[in-house]
Amino acid sequence: MRITPILSEKSLSLARIGKYSFWVDSSLTKRDIKELISETFGVNVKRVKTINFKKLTRKSYLGKKITKRASKKAVVEIGEKEEIDIFKENIKEKGK
Repeated sequence: MRITPILSEKSLSLARIGKYSFWVDSSLTKRDIKELISETFGVNVKRVKTINFKKLTRKSYLGKKITKRASKKAVVEIGEKEEIDIFKENIKEKGK
């Protein structure tokens, strides 16, 4: 199972208030995501919200078809005193 953190400006600002964003496999349920995050990062997950993005097909300016795969984004809320180190380091780098 694949899980990738999202490190954009919006996700880093959400990380300051305890909400962390990840790209996850489309087949994972909220319960699976909760277990995977808690095992991987050793945190207590309170809530999981998911957003499904459907497959997109469009034409490029050259007329070729471009297909973007379907994906799922998960926003995970964890306990008040807990944090995930990956996001913390990137917040410090952005704050320079």
